[in-house]
Amino acid sequence: MSQSESSKSKTLFVGGLIGLLSGLLAAYLLLQRSEQNEKHPSISPGDGVKVGLGILGVLKLISDIGERS
Repeated sequence: MSQSESSKSKTLFVGGLIGLLSGLLAAYLLLQRSEQNEKHPSISPGDGVKVGLGILGVLKLISDIGERS
């Protein structure tokens, strides 16, 4: 089934907005935690890998939802 260009644009816009807001929230939480601990924000390589794998898991879930639709 072919989607209209308007539907594609709307999906990309909403997805981008959700990504923007979730990224801002993650940065805010990281800064809040670093202020509480009175340290500069830093992410270890291990934490970076954990975050990356978590994001890949979320993308896989979203992809699976798209296949069922």
